[in-house]
Amino acid sequence: MEELKGFQKQYLRGLAHDLKPAAFVGQKGITTALINEINQGLDANELIKVKFVEFKERSIKDELAVEIATQTHSYLTGLIGHVAIYYRQNKDLKKRKIVIPA
Repeated sequence: MEELKGFQKQYLRGLAHDLKPAAFVGQKGITTALINEINQGLDANELIKVKFVEFKERSIKDELAVEIATQTHSYLTGLIGHVAIYYRQNKDLKKRKIVIPA
C-alpha cells in the first residue's frame, strides 16, 4: 500500500465529517468480530469512522488505531478525539465511490 499524502488525508477527513461511527472499540479491544465489522464497513463504504468507547489514553488509542489499519489493510486518515477514520479503496472499479485527488 502506498502511503496517502497529507492533502489526500485532509480530503478524506472532510468527507468523513458527517459520517456516524460504523464500529466501536470497547473494553475487549480489538477482536475478530470488530475487525470483521470494520472490513464490512470498508467494503460497503470505503470510508468509515471507528469510535473508541474505552482506551481514552492517547498512546493506547494510537497503537490500537494503527493495529486496526494493519489488520484491515486500510489507511488511518485521522484520529480526532476518540474517533479514528479509515479508508480502503474498493477493489471492484464499479463499486468505487470515492475519487481521491492526485
